[in-house]
Amino acid sequence: MPLSKIAAQFAAEIKNHDWSDAPWRNDRAGHQRPRDNPGRDTKFLSDGEAANIRMNVMWVTAQVLGYNDPNFDAHEFADACGVRSRNNDGSKSGIISHGFRYNEDGSYAEPGGFPEMEQ
Repeated sequence: MPLSKIAAQFAAEIKNHDWSDAPWRNDRAGHQRPRDNPGRDTKFLSDGEAANIRMNVMWVTAQVLGYNDPNFDAHEFADACGVRSRNNDGSKSGIISHGFRYNEDGSYAEPGGFPEMEQ
């Protein structure tokens, strides 16, 4: 099933953004390093470090989308964000689903906290 309009828009922004300098500066939406002013002295993350930030942004956004959209497909969203969601054999990677908080019934937990734990 295709992503909802809002999920597709979130994914487009996440994928479009250059996350390589995210820890050191605030960027406008869709920041791209080639458009920076010449001579800007900024530190940069490695490709792997920037990919970790992109994945974390994907997870927090997907937590909200999954909670609100019963048809949400986290792997499709991850792919659209530029986050690899498949194993080498093409099967869905378990790492994607491990990034979410779930209720006991398997539904996405409410954004902003952890599910209540029984004591």
